[in-house]
Amino acid sequence: MIAMPMPRLRVLVVEDSLTVRKRMCEALAADGHIEVVGEASDGRQAVDLCMALRPDVVTMDMVLPVMSGLAATEHIMAHCPTPILVVSGLQRSELFRTFDALAAGALEVLEKPSGAEEPEDWDRRLVSSVRLVSRVRVITHLRGKLPHRAPLPPLPSRESTARKPGVRPRLIALGASTGGPGALAQILQTLPKPLKVPVLVVQHIGDDFGVAFAEWLSAQSRHPARYARDGEALEGTIGTVILAPPGQHLILDQDRLAWLDAPPLHSCKPAIDHLFATTAHSPLAERTTACLLTGMGRDGAAGLLQIRQAGGHTIAQDEASSVIYGMPREAVKLDAARQILSLDDIGPALAKAMKTVGSRTK
Repeated sequence: MIAMPMPRLRVLVVEDSLTVRKRMCEALAADGHIEVVGEASDGRQAVDLCMALRPDVVTMDMVLPVMSGLAATEHIMAHCPTPILVVSGLQRSELFRTFDALAAGALEVLEKPSGAEEPEDWDRRLVSSVRLVSRVRVITHLRGKLPHRAPLPPLPSRESTARKPGVRPRLIALGASTGGPGALAQILQTLPKPLKVPVLVVQHIGDDFGVAFAEWLSAQSRHPARYARDGEALEGTIGTVILAPPGQHLILDQDRLAWLDAPPLHSCKPAIDHLFATTAHSPLAERTTACLLTGMGRDGAAGLLQIRQAGGHTIAQDEASSVIYGMPREAVKLDAARQILSLDDIGPALAKAMKTVGSRTK
């Protein structure tokens, strides 16, 4: 039997700089399994070519003439859902647009070549990132289709067991990866202000892009957000969303937060499992509500199971509302989630549980 050749990945490259665009096209074309099917230098052209060519992947610049990269991303994800890799600079304005694009449905982000790295290293990262996002089955995002950017209608939720949450939380812990920025912003928008319990977040994001993520999340969520300080008391964080710092694991050491400078876990640093596992061994385990959101891989699933076994309440995002049903699926397979909820239901469920919680964590 003659083996049929594998079809090549068809990529549309969107970049207004001719120099950068040509470099990207050459790097991709040098891989025998990738074909560059189109090039666009502005956002309007990107949308038109995506609709006409139906590529497997789009690489998207954020700062574009005619139509911005964010607007193009919103339109593509609403009308022609396609895996999008954002290739962005690290200026503050671009970082904010990048997070907005991730919330609109883009899957991953890669910094533009700086000239400081070896050219071959960046080229390999580009190819690897394109291959990675090509494996994701994307979902439609309506924010680019409706002028008021209405949210998706609520999806029906289901529970993995008949057991309901027995106690109100004294700690909320959230873990997310691909698709997480938008999911976290939506959940936090529904939580009452001021927050009555500590809210800890681990979001997988590159170190270079993570530096501005807390500021972006603050603007999106109505709640102040910042990165955790090593050794700070957990009770002192009430009212603020606390994120794991870029490139550092965040753990709960009894009633204090701490950084753990350990190797990556599940290829992730920060890793959700470190926060969840240490929370499961803390005095607050039984009063913790932990939620594992959209993302690729299995980080957080084992830690979520430990929190459930310690008596905490655990939630996994459902498949229909996940950008990638990887981490939540692993949690469901382990029976780590007491509830499996849609993204639209997670925030209201947390808000309801927090309603009569006092401001102290003891």
